[in-house]
Amino acid sequence: MSPLIDRATKLCGLLLFVASCCAAPVLAAGTIPLALAVQFDSQGNLASGCQVTFFQAGTVSTKQNVFADFSLTQALANPLSCDQAGRLPMFWIADGLIHVRLTDSSGLPIADTTMQVLGPSSGGGGGGGGTIDPTSILQTGYLMPQYGTGLLAGFVRANGLTIGNASSGASERANVDMQALWVYLGQTDPNLVVSTGRSGNCLNDYNASKTIALPDWRGRAIAALDDMGNGAAGRLTSSYFGRTPTTLGCAGGSQAQTLATANLPLYAPAGTITNGGISSSHNAVTGSTMTGGGGFPAGNNGGATLQRPKANQPSPALRRPVQVRSSA
Repeated sequence: MSPLIDRATKLCGLLLFVASCCAAPVLAAGTIPLALAVQFDSQGNLASGCQVTFFQAGTVSTKQNVFADFSLTQALANPLSCDQAGRLPMFWIADGLIHVRLTDSSGLPIADTTMQVLGPSSGGGGGGGGTIDPTSILQTGYLMPQYGTGLLAGFVRANGLTIGNASSGASERANVDMQALWVYLGQTDPNLVVSTGRSGNCLNDYNASKTIALPDWRGRAIAALDDMGNGAAGRLTSSYFGRTPTTLGCAGGSQAQTLATANLPLYAPAGTITNGGISSSHNAVTGSTMTGGGGFPAGNNGGATLQRPKANQPSPALRRPVQVRSSA
């Protein structure tokens, strides 16, 4: 076996231990003026039993998680209900923008608008500046390298283990904050294995406590897809990579390659054979056999054309380097 020179081994190690799919929110927490506030309906009456639903900014149907704690680990129901006094409980959400829909107990709208979460990006304390949409900073699907071997808060590792909701029994992370990542991976890569199979609806599969396997980059360097929206460049080919290099997440290459005779260069040395006091000079003749006074075969590979060994470092193919953020 002949070990290949893996020029990206150290970089690969940095990426794969940490570089994974962002799971829990990594941005700071904040809240909005509805928290702990008494709500009134459009007639000015106390809105006892009202409900507020939280959506990702820019959407009217994609829900965003809401939490009971500033660390964004204890998920609350969404929609969130008022008490009989019309007061919403205290809640925390990821810093940035959020769309809220407030309805009375009959479902009639009181407010339906996008609001700024009152947190670090909303300013305060000098400097000023505009608001920051968290989805423009770190989005689900992005990778983050870090030098280290352990877990990184807010991320899961691309190690081939599984993620799912709190009752899924997933091996890398089983938590409510896995929804956005689960759905993203399920929709982006149809080759990732889902326990008991896919139903065709990723959100339903997540809610059914199914697990999905993370990309497995253990011991691998990262290579870009050979096309990435363009024609295939031919820098990675199935002949040498071993897999179709235009398929997201495919893994090819190997640690070592056994050299065959066809991989060896032709070599025909010339020399002198001495037998006692008698010296017979022979020319090395490729492909000949020993005959009296004739040539002898030396360094013959059968006349085959020299072939280079298939030598790609172990690599998964990506559209681009990515890390994965939960939208919660």
